[in-house]
Amino acid sequence: MGFLLRWGFAFGLLAATYNPTAWNYVRWAEANWPDQTPLAVLIGLVLLTVYIVFLIAILRGIGALGAILVVAVAAALVWVLWDYGWIDLQDPTANTWIAIVALSLLLAVGMYWGIVWRRLTGQVEVDDDDA
Repeated sequence: MGFLLRWGFAFGLLAATYNPTAWNYVRWAEANWPDQTPLAVLIGLVLLTVYIVFLIAILRGIGALGAILVVAVAAALVWVLWDYGWIDLQDPTANTWIAIVALSLLLAVGMYWGIVWRRLTGQVEVDDDDA
């Protein structure tokens, strides 16, 4: 259940930032920039902060190589789905949603990996930042 919550949050974050509909931060900020610049900047900075937290969790959890592997697995899955004719990669809207799902999986795995590692190995990782 913990992974699904993290995946849902990551999906919501990415979809709120940008998606093919008119309901996203990027389109809202473009339309309202002249009238609501301070609010657009504030929301953008909050989104950036959350993305940085996710990025740090990914790099500490699975590292750059792990992130590349998760993206490669997602790409291979898309390839299989396309090869079997279950998805059409000619549709830009579908491609955007596929990218959002794939990136949200990467974010969720990065956030959840430390928990999985502790459960699989019984080891606890400790960062020694008190130098």
